[in-house]
Amino acid sequence: MRRRTEILVLVFCLATATTAFASTVTYDHRAIVIDGKRRVLVSGSIHYPRSTPEMWPDLIQKSKDGGLDMIETYVFWSSHEPFRNQYNFEGRNDLVKFVKLVAAAGLYVHLRIGPYVCAEWNYGGFPLWLHFIPGIKFRTDNEPFKAEMQRFTAKIVDMMKQEKLYASQGGPIILSQIENEYGNIDSAYGAAAKSYIKWAADMAVSLDTGVPWVMCQQSDAPDPIINTCNGFYCDQFTPNSEKKPKMWTENWSGWFLSFGGAVPHRPAEDLAFAVARFYQRGGTFQNYYMYHGGTNFGRTSGGPFIATSYDYDAPIDEYGLARQPKWGHLRDVHKAIKLCEEALIATDPTISSLGSNLEAAVYKTGSVCSAFLANVDPKSDATVKFNGNSYHLPAWSVSILPDCKNVALNTAKINSMTVIPSFMHESLNTNADSTDSSKSTLLLIKSDYLWYSLSMDIKGDEPFLQDGSQTVLHVESLGHALHAFINGKLAGSGTGNSNNVKVKVDIPITVVPGKNTIDFLSVTVGLQNYGAFFDLSGAGVTGPVKLNGLNNGSSIDLSSQQWKYQVGLKGEDSGLPSGSSSQWISRSGLPKNRPLIWYKTNFDAPTGNNPVALDLTGMGKGEAWVNGQSIGRYWPAYIAPNGGCTDYCNYRGAYSPSKCHKNCGKPSQQLYHVPRSWLKPSGNILVLFEELGGDPTQIAFATRQTGSLCSHVSESHPLPVDMWGSDSKTGRASNPILSISCPSPNQVISTIKFASYGTPLGSCGSFSHGRCSSAKARSIVHEACVGSTSCSIGVSTRTFGDPCKGIKKSLAVEVSCA
Repeated sequence: MRRRTEILVLVFCLATATTAFASTVTYDHRAIVIDGKRRVLVSGSIHYPRSTPEMWPDLIQKSKDGGLDMIETYVFWSSHEPFRNQYNFEGRNDLVKFVKLVAAAGLYVHLRIGPYVCAEWNYGGFPLWLHFIPGIKFRTDNEPFKAEMQRFTAKIVDMMKQEKLYASQGGPIILSQIENEYGNIDSAYGAAAKSYIKWAADMAVSLDTGVPWVMCQQSDAPDPIINTCNGFYCDQFTPNSEKKPKMWTENWSGWFLSFGGAVPHRPAEDLAFAVARFYQRGGTFQNYYMYHGGTNFGRTSGGPFIATSYDYDAPIDEYGLARQPKWGHLRDVHKAIKLCEEALIATDPTISSLGSNLEAAVYKTGSVCSAFLANVDPKSDATVKFNGNSYHLPAWSVSILPDCKNVALNTAKINSMTVIPSFMHESLNTNADSTDSSKSTLLLIKSDYLWYSLSMDIKGDEPFLQDGSQTVLHVESLGHALHAFINGKLAGSGTGNSNNVKVKVDIPITVVPGKNTIDFLSVTVGLQNYGAFFDLSGAGVTGPVKLNGLNNGSSIDLSSQQWKYQVGLKGEDSGLPSGSSSQWISRSGLPKNRPLIWYKTNFDAPTGNNPVALDLTGMGKGEAWVNGQSIGRYWPAYIAPNGGCTDYCNYRGAYSPSKCHKNCGKPSQQLYHVPRSWLKPSGNILVLFEELGGDPTQIAFATRQTGSLCSHVSESHPLPVDMWGSDSKTGRASNPILSISCPSPNQVISTIKFASYGTPLGSCGSFSHGRCSSAKARSIVHEACVGSTSCSIGVSTRTFGDPCKGIKKSLAVEVSCA
């Protein structure tokens, strides 16, 4: 009955989530105004198709717990209308359910309809059939395109209205977006760009949603559309009208991963600095892109070469768990900013210089006063005087003073704990089935694969041959990967990369006198999703295709020969991904290192409730399905460059996607998320299509575990921001506090791996004692923490004694939970 009760409660919440009174949403030069009151808003992006409906409630709740007021999402046209006038709003595409769940949690929604979304999504979110409409030109003043764009936008708006999901109807949607980052590339479209943007704005407003519309990165967005900023930093952004608020629709919390690239990482201190700087300099709305990145299931990733993981180094990781310390530190930043809300919405900031690269912003009206003190120098700490008091400002940091006197938070000083994740592996049953794959016998509408085939007669005395059989096959392709077969055998392959998608190969081959066959398998790894005229980028073999002599310079051009074309693979046609086809062959010994081969095996779900990943070590490139659902493309054979990663990431100074890389010299992606909701306790089916050749006996499942939990707090840290409401005379004068809590309520702290009070060195997982260390630290921490779900310890000499007088000290702790 308990399970049934929970389901009934959820259904009731969904049914009643939008029965609130209608709200009036407007804006002025300072902020979004809801029911006549300006609001300071913190938002985060969660893309509903990149997670599962079973994950949505927890993701939304973690967002709320992290201090968000709003969830922002794109609307993915290609997922909702894969074929013209055939719609899909089920499962991961159930937009209405997602919006209602956000409402049930008490959060607002920003619906970014686009319908161009970029988002590292295949073809920028446009359905492929759109390309074939006669006379169409994307994203310009073109009647066929505008007609389709308006039809889909109106459909989404009508759906939301029918469910009463706009704030004007009592729903959660308080903002909508039309178009997306068009200003970055509109110059390429000439005069037609301006008329197109005006049309898009007028069309959106005419849909009468009752809430404001925005255009991001569009400096000429016509009234009443709000133009907004996207980027790593937007504190210097100014809207195009004094009547519009300063809004940041994409604060990039990290960066996307590409196959062949290292793993991007944006430090929590830098992200917090960017957020605080934005509110310091007059902003009142910012959104994290992404707050939860998720997974590019199936063939949804774009790029090309965007990886299946869309983790984005976001505050909530790909598996739905809080990434610490980023999630916790940003939660504290949000709390500190909300302590300033009364002042922020009342007036504009007064900004003054405190010295070179030092700045104060004061919001003061009557007796209400809040201040932000910033040190934007990327190297040097500073001590500043403000309102008669001294404040230490680390380099590249902002201190937030909700009362213009006491520091609630400094962005460079993290009070939140750090969590080191680990994965526990379970071997996979290797009694698998296999079957070969070849060219499709049917014409598929959508596939990553296209065959080019040529049959030709070759004489032994051809001038481009050496010894009657040796020559070099030269092929050029627009991308993204290519496999060449001569007389049915793989002769060679080539691949592009995220910087240059084109493929050019010269493959030494051997032919036979008489009839020979040449087959190319051209492979896409996500279609282009960004840039002017991105829809015309194309892919596949365009030529020239030649047979070149080894030494004498002679050649024959095969480009104009009568090639045949077939879309897709035989296995795709015959339903192999479902695992139910009759074409599988059971073998005790699995074929290894064979290209174009399918594998199938049965497995039991890993025990417990921890998130699950498939470790595809040993495999080359392909796609994987679990119980008929595609977990995405895999490519562990594509190794990131050896250079460019560092053990220590300096958060100071402007961030860029090339800074703070991880995982150099290793597969760009080795682990592939398998949602728990896709698994049964037993009898699950795993199907792989292996393109290059690999060893399936190395495949394993892994469950996401918590390895170590750490915290490192100095005597100069502010009190936890949660204690701001404590007594002003005693609470704020207290010492800093180190807190650690197990991630699950049914866990307790079981082991103290490290504890040092004094001058500890290193970071979580590699702490060491410095020259000064209290002998009592480990026993004090053990007594306070072991056996408890959480513990808090004062960082002071009163707790640990003074192991080194006159030296600033800190407490570093590493524990594990069980």
